[in-house]
Amino acid sequence: MADKTTGARGLFLLFTGNGKGKTTAALGLAMRALGHGQRVAMIQFIKGSWKYGELEAARRFEDLLDFHVMGRGFTWKSDDLDKDIALAREAWAFACQTLAAGRHQLVILDELTYLITYDMLGEDEVIRALAARPKSMHVVVTGRGATDGLIEAADLVTEMREIKHPYRQGIKAQKGIEF
Repeated sequence: MADKTTGARGLFLLFTGNGKGKTTAALGLAMRALGHGQRVAMIQFIKGSWKYGELEAARRFEDLLDFHVMGRGFTWKSDDLDKDIALAREAWAFACQTLAAGRHQLVILDELTYLITYDMLGEDEVIRALAARPKSMHVVVTGRGATDGLIEAADLVTEMREIKHPYRQGIKAQKGIEF
């Protein structure tokens, strides 16, 4: 339900597409919310134990930012898909608890689309959980290949489209840019 005086309500934002920048855009929103003193939770479903710059930055906002890395890494290269599915389901249960608790003004579900794409979660289950969140809570979902149902349910959808990428020129991932 929207605020009667401002029309404000919690939004569902979806960043998808094959281009780079989905998680980066979500982190930009996190920084904006933190700048206003709002509580933010970021739950990463796929990223594993790499040392990411955003994890180091998150420590500087420990009072307002809850950052949870819940996956083992690149699931599409899995050596134990059953383990990845179990971790994904645990991460989803944690995300549902986070949404229901209502402690955060912004919840980022990073790379959630892959769990639907790889049939680890059902699209309907995800959409129902997002719709049941507190009415003032903003949610961002990121990841390639967003389903039609997620796109329909979202208030804002941005598709990142790759036009040119340094990797195609033989330039490897760089600290501060990719991680």
